[in-house]
Amino acid sequence: MESCFPILLRSFCFMSLVLQIGYALDSISAGQNITDGQTIVSPSGNFELGFFSRGSSKNRYVGIWYKKLSAGRVLWVANRENPLNDSSGVLKLTPQGVLTLLNHNNGIVWSSNVSRPAQNPIALLLDSANFVIKEGNDNDLGDAIWQSFDHPCDSFLAGMKFGIDRAKGLDRYLTSWKSVDDPSLGDFTYRLDSSGYPQLIVRNRSVVQFRSGPWNGLRFSGFPQLRPNPVYSFGFVFTQNEIYYYFNILNSSVPSMLVLNENGIAQRFSWVDRTHDWILYSSAQTDDCDTYALCGGNGNCNIASSPKCVCLTGFMPKYPSAWEFADWSNGCVRRTELDCLGGDKFLKYTEVKLPDTRQSWFNESMNLQECEQTCLRNCSCTAYSNLDIRGQGSGCLLWFGDLMDIRQFNENSQDIYVRMAASEVGGSSSRKTGTRKSTGIIVSTMLSAVLLLGIMVVFMKYRRDGQIFRFCHQSHGEDLDLPMFDVTTIVNATNNFSEDNKLGEGGFGAVYKGVLRNGQEIAVKRLSENSRQGQDEFKNEVVYIAKLQHRNLVKILGCCIQVDEMMLIYEFLPNRSLDCFIFDREKGVLLDWPRRFTIINGTASGLLYLHRDSRLRIIHRDLKAENILLDNEMNPKISDFGLARSFGGNESEANTKRVVGTYGYMSPEYAIHGLYSIKLDVFSFGVVVLEIVSGQRNRGFNHPDNHSSLLGFAWTLFRDRKPMKLVDPSITSTFNPAEVLRSIHVALLCVQQNPRDRPEMSSVVMMLGSESALPHPKQPGFFSEESVSEASSSSGGKHQQYSANEMTISDVQPR
Repeated sequence: MESCFPILLRSFCFMSLVLQIGYALDSISAGQNITDGQTIVSPSGNFELGFFSRGSSKNRYVGIWYKKLSAGRVLWVANRENPLNDSSGVLKLTPQGVLTLLNHNNGIVWSSNVSRPAQNPIALLLDSANFVIKEGNDNDLGDAIWQSFDHPCDSFLAGMKFGIDRAKGLDRYLTSWKSVDDPSLGDFTYRLDSSGYPQLIVRNRSVVQFRSGPWNGLRFSGFPQLRPNPVYSFGFVFTQNEIYYYFNILNSSVPSMLVLNENGIAQRFSWVDRTHDWILYSSAQTDDCDTYALCGGNGNCNIASSPKCVCLTGFMPKYPSAWEFADWSNGCVRRTELDCLGGDKFLKYTEVKLPDTRQSWFNESMNLQECEQTCLRNCSCTAYSNLDIRGQGSGCLLWFGDLMDIRQFNENSQDIYVRMAASEVGGSSSRKTGTRKSTGIIVSTMLSAVLLLGIMVVFMKYRRDGQIFRFCHQSHGEDLDLPMFDVTTIVNATNNFSEDNKLGEGGFGAVYKGVLRNGQEIAVKRLSENSRQGQDEFKNEVVYIAKLQHRNLVKILGCCIQVDEMMLIYEFLPNRSLDCFIFDREKGVLLDWPRRFTIINGTASGLLYLHRDSRLRIIHRDLKAENILLDNEMNPKISDFGLARSFGGNESEANTKRVVGTYGYMSPEYAIHGLYSIKLDVFSFGVVVLEIVSGQRNRGFNHPDNHSSLLGFAWTLFRDRKPMKLVDPSITSTFNPAEVLRSIHVALLCVQQNPRDRPEMSSVVMMLGSESALPHPKQPGFFSEESVSEASSSSGGKHQQYSANEMTISDVQPR
């Protein structure tokens, strides 16, 4: 009996260990961790979370993969951009409910952003492959503090929401792996685009590669293969707060997932037990006609025809010779111009993929007849269709400008009605004939005068354009090597500078969205004839941004100089500028606190680069919310360098007789005395940070309990130890109190009256990223609106009135 005791003891210890391991199989609690080599497994045993490497790489990642399947595929990766280089990593759940991945130095490699502090948190790996952090006593998983399903990688799984949650500030989309063995961010994204009527779009960086077409009640119009099937069900939700696509597995024994592969192809795979492998079930991109805008504007792609591309009825190739060589990218133009005053009709096309809806308008309550009349009343409307094709159809969808990316199907009952001149659909238009005759007489009469005037203009402008043309290629003795765009290319890309493509307008002129022949989206800044800025600002922009390379600075792609036209071509940033979000109640919820804090830090990094790390020490002089653009990931990019100035190595301050900038962002010493230094940008940065935190403009700030400016209001709250009253209500559920307080504190240090008291951007970046004690801020410049007025009037009366619409000032004379 005695000899059995050690055996029994060992057995008891082993069973206890098994029970302990079993208890922790699918979860970790606060204070617990997972080291490299340990895993947790979902209750059914289907999914596993732990550390992994791919191929021959020694990089280590935390991810989730299929456990039971022999061809286990990684579905989610935590630290995609920050791999560990050894096996010393530890995944830990803090008492506050934050997942942190630590390296061998206890440095944070990755962490989860939580919407609120947690009580007794627990992290669970569910049978859906969703990794969830929840309150320990809360069984409602819909109220999770954080979940991996809100941060997908390259895989879309059953139960996920693919799209936008405005209430929570979430945008769930797929990003490809860099390669089969490298899970870091690749070049391709697959996301729901809601800029017009929602559709799914695959992009290669900023260039559109493929789109699904809009949802028509049954499927996306470009997915005729998306039909009821025995593997999965699917649906689309479109409400005021949420827009998303989803699917659910009908048979749990047949796993299915959608993957955006490293080549940018969206593919659905299903598991086959017989072969113990994944098979390709369907693909979003099936043939050449799925290539975005293969046939250009107003072209129709039919994979069963030869050639694939034809023009819509009533249209002809824009460049017939190019079509002979299968170059269809410039698309088609109308044979007969429209007559908006009553001579237009509509031609019906059936079984098509509806055109690109990013420039569309929609109404859910109209019927098809009301939709037609609405289109006829708008001279820019070029086509209409039902939103929902179920039953007799309902809703209204309108297009404006060229119809892009249409393709023909043989099995899709989607109809579209394209606007045509009456003569193209069997009618006549006497009004059009009369107009043509009148126009011909007028043109014949004035042709000589116009030609002579044109020659004079060209002669007078030649020297100016030649100088600027050469300037775009060479400046300050350095070859800028900036590409030159032909004006025809830009006119085609912007649909002749259509109002529908206009993104905004500033002191330089209007900015338009354009799409080049290769599908790349661009932003075109066009100097207007009555612009307050001109050649100097144009040159300035080229000099200061052409060779600047930083992730937080907008990238210039080239110039366009021709006769009367001066244009700058930039990368297109789809989310436009920061002010479109923080000052808009509806869009503001899309910028939760983590995103806002990222924007603050990114802007600070961009300014630090300008002030210290670029080849020239550059002062922006017009930093404001409108000049901070946001890319696909809501990362900030500083733009508009038309007013920038550079310093030599020994210079620290300069004076100007021409004060430029925007009221509400100028520092006192600059607005009053014309003195500028890097501390001017620091002041403007502080204003922007307070606007980001509060969601309110400094310019025209109004509060019922305070008559100060936003700067004065923030300083008063800080002084009275009530800084959290400044926070935008739309982010109160997502903000980190410590980060918000530090941001307000740093901003107030930046906007102090005396420039010597303000920190440099190197210190600002350090303060934002540390937890060290900060000095107490002094009273800000322009403490109240009254002090602003007094400051302005004290300059000898030489100031002009500041623009009330936040436009750039370029002609204010200081004393």
